[in-house]
Order: sequence, then structure tokens, then C-alpha cells
Amino acid sequence: MALRHIITLPDPKLRAVSAPLERVDDSVRRLLDDMMETMHDAPGIGLAAIQIAEPVRLVVIDLAKKDEPAQPFFFVNPQIVWSSDERSVYEEGCLSIPEYYEEVERPASVRARYLDRDGKPQELLAEG
Repeated sequence: MALRHIITLPDPKLRAVSAPLERVDDSVRRLLDDMMETMHDAPGIGLAAIQIAEPVRLVVIDLAKKDEPAQPFFFVNPQIVWSSDERSVYEEGCLSIPEYYEEVERPASVRARYLDRDGKPQELLAEG
């Protein structure tokens, strides 16, 4: 695993459209592992590949608190296929916009489809 450089605003690469991946192979798994290590080192709870200047549809998330064991999620080609009408507001930050936090309104629940790190189709209902 390797730490990657997180690009920050106003870097125009952050606005690039990320491409879907055709398959999940060892190079994709290495990139996912690099992303997770980079995100934990930052520290953060989520990171998209575009934030390390890789314009592919990959996202890593770990919501575990500092004293808890890691709970990594790896998303390849994620798609939100449903979102609730109910809304929630949380304060959020972004590793590509350092030291900036803002309240953000989002759907209270979403259903996502994605491939896991083994390339198997998955579906997740997430709340909060």
C-alpha cells in the first residue's frame, strides 16, 4: 500500500468525469487499498479516486471511530438507485477542501448498487 497525494480545490482535476471500470483486478484492489490508507492517514471517513487524481469510479469509506476496529467499505462503479424523500442535515467536511465544514442536506436513506473489491455485485441500504 502507498499513501497518495490528495488534490485540493481549485485543482480542475476534481471536476473531471470519472470513468466506470470494466473489471476488478489486482491493480484496482491495490488502488482501493492505497485510497483506504490515504484516507485513514488524512484522517477522513471517505475518499473518491478523483481526489487522488485517478478519474475512475471508486469510493472508499470507513465510519469507525478512532478507538474502534476498522469497518472498510470498497465501492467500484457505485450508483445510487433510490433515495428517500425524507432529508437529513449533517455537518460535513471534504479532504479536498481542507479545514472547511458546512451543514449539508441529503436524503435520509439511499440504496446503492456497486461491485465489491472482488468484482461481485452488491446492494446496500444506507441511512444517516
